[in-house]
Amino acid sequence: ERSRRPRSARPLPPLRLLDVIGRGPEDVLVDGAGRVLTGVADGRVLRLAPDNRRVEVLADTGGRPLGLEWLPDGGLLVCDARRGLLRVDVDSGAVTTLVSEVDGEPLLFCNNAAVAPDGTVYFSDSSRRFGVDHWKADLLEHSGTGRLFRRGLADEVTLLADGLQFANGVALAPDGSFVVVAESAAYRLQRVWITGPRAGEVEVFVDNLPAFPDNVSTGTDGLFWVAMGSPRDRMLDRLLPRHPRLRQVVWALPDRVQPRPRTTVWAYALSPDGEVVHDLQGPGGRFHFVTGVREHHGTVHLGSLVGDSVALFDL
Repeated sequence: ERSRRPRSARPLPPLRLLDVIGRGPEDVLVDGAGRVLTGVADGRVLRLAPDNRRVEVLADTGGRPLGLEWLPDGGLLVCDARRGLLRVDVDSGAVTTLVSEVDGEPLLFCNNAAVAPDGTVYFSDSSRRFGVDHWKADLLEHSGTGRLFRRGLADEVTLLADGLQFANGVALAPDGSFVVVAESAAYRLQRVWITGPRAGEVEVFVDNLPAFPDNVSTGTDGLFWVAMGSPRDRMLDRLLPRHPRLRQVVWALPDRVQPRPRTTVWAYALSPDGEVVHDLQGPGGRFHFVTGVREHHGTVHLGSLVGDSVALFDL
């Protein structure tokens, strides 16, 4: 277990922005031609040309697409916060539901995923209490109802970890030996062993992060890239040990006095051993509140739950 306290950060390299015809491109994925895929708040899945000259609509999930991953057959895996785990055919736009409920209980907040080479899918359900429209409520209530699941090759769904504090980003180790899942409300990454004598064990991978970890992805450089949505909030830190009733009172207050994300741009990268390799920070402007990150052959792509653009920078 490792603890990551604030450290000397490097300034972000200059950002390039790609316009999105929509709001909230929460996650980002890159195809073989360097085009960026993302999902926006109105349900559309978009593909952006790297020269910022074209935006294509690939599909409309009818929900709220969040995490995106490639499937081995070339299909697109979409974590839809409203509809569950979906498959999108990028040529036809056809949408197929893979998982919408587990043991008769609907997925309330399907968030992020990782896909193994054989097609096994690991995915998070952030909360059994609140959906995507009230994500802040789960952070404040600190309900700890997030879960990590595995969808196997026979379509079976297995619970791997329960009681997570806002389960979020999911990523596989480069050798496939373990999967990590972000607990945004606990400022940490958990590790679930997949292979070896410890298979099935859950342990803290990195603790005490200096910000809220959001989506996580494994880059082509073999690192775990972590989207750092916002620096830790002192008010929220003080609230977390308090009685749940007090936190519920804060959730009922007007939005203007509730804790809110700061306008920063922050990307973090860890080695498979949990060592910090990159800590890249900058002030936010038109683009801020990083919720998705994807390193692809030396270029880092960033998504955001807010705004109308995705951002890129070169390492």
